Amino acid sequence: MYSEEIEKELKKQNIEPGDEIKLISKKGEFKGTLMPRPELGDNSILVIKLENGYNIGIKFEKGSKIEKIKSKSIESPKTISIKHKKELPDIGLIYTGGTIGSKIDYKSGGVFMLTKPEELLAEVPELEGIANIDLNPLMSVASEDMTFVEWQKIAKAVADALKKNRGVVITHGTDTMHYTSAALSFMLNGLNAPVVMTGSQRSSDRGSSDAFMNLICSAHLASKSDIAEVVICMHESSSDTYCSAIRGTKARKMHTSRRDAFKPINNKPIARISREGSIEYTSNYRKVESEKKELKLLIGYEPKVALVKAYPNSDPLIIDYYLSKGYKGIIIEGTGLGHTPVSTQNPDYSWLKRVENAVDSGMIIGITSQCLYGRVNPNVYRNLRLLSNAGAIYCEDMLPEVAYVKLGFLLGNYKKEEAEKLLNVNLAGEITERSEADWFI
Repeated sequence: MYSEEIEKELKKQNIEPGDEIKLISKKGEFKGTLMPRPELGDNSILVIKLENGYNIGIKFEKGSKIEKIKSKSIESPKTISIKHKKELPDIGLIYTGGTIGSKIDYKSGGVFMLTKPEELLAEVPELEGIANIDLNPLMSVASEDMTFVEWQKIAKAVADALKKNRGVVITHGTDTMHYTSAALSFMLNGLNAPVVMTGSQRSSDRGSSDAFMNLICSAHLASKSDIAEVVICMHESSSDTYCSAIRGTKARKMHTSRRDAFKPINNKPIARISREGSIEYTSNYRKVESEKKELKLLIGYEPKVALVKAYPNSDPLIIDYYLSKGYKGIIIEGTGLGHTPVSTQNPDYSWLKRVENAVDSGMIIGITSQCLYGRVNPNVYRNLRLLSNAGAIYCEDMLPEVAYVKLGFLLGNYKKEEAEKLLNVNLAGEITERSEADWFI
């Protein structure tokens, strides 16, 4: 509810959320759609969605006036009649959350999922000419709320979908999409089909939304590419020219809001895809084999794994804390080539003894770099060699998030000794023999 003063004025003018209005205030005149008041924030701020898709908040002060331009009725999800087309491939589409698989209802301010193929095709009619869509509304979870339990459910859903479809598209929130793509890359052992994750940086109601192009390009990949890997498909640049297919273990979200937020790290994109369906392969990848391969699900996961960052003045007691809580492993984001404070003037700030003690107690300690680009190396400097001698495992050019996910995966599916050996061994493209030189964004 808005403030009593605003509600009184809205009632007087017979205005409801979803109606097109004009607000006349000290700051000027503003036209747009009246939005419901957010749950949090100042209730004297009137929220209006402008024609360009952006929401603004204007304080309703003394002397402000609201005029109703026209009413808008609640829209039910649109549907169209669809038929299975024999000439088109079948693909699975798994909805897990995010605005890409939903539609805003401006009247109520709510978001509803497009849970039927007819509803989805009404919003993205191009899909009807690309593939037959087998839609699975698996869950609606914000990506920041995802856990390993959701990763396991998605992996199972992918395996089921691939029993009857030649590829799969997964819609997902963008914040932790690269964690999920890494988890699926390890869990879908022996994958012999394209599994494409996609999302949107900007909601589908905005004119600058990337939702539909990302989904269309993903459908092209799933329906006709020969990529036998988990990839993330998102805008290549801020314009609507191409999308990039990025290996699931080499992708990272590198911007909070740009449409081209996802970039490959120490790797090149596997392919670039146009909205019309052209696919240009740009680097090596694992290809679909003509001989049918059995997909083996490895969905065990050890949640007691932590990701910590080393920095000046960082307290090494954080390692003791996780050890006392029964954690089985830690991935450390070191500086540069994989440093942590070791030979400090004040011994209380040295991580060396804590790492050594944790390893002796049975914990696996992996080292990555917060630089992201490049690789760690235990042999260049004395402090690096000391950490290596203490039992820390250097994870080559693996991303910290990927190493974190991989360690949980390894400990959930293998004995500790084998997990230790496999941590810095390439399993799903997470480690490259030689990092790509083209490192800049």
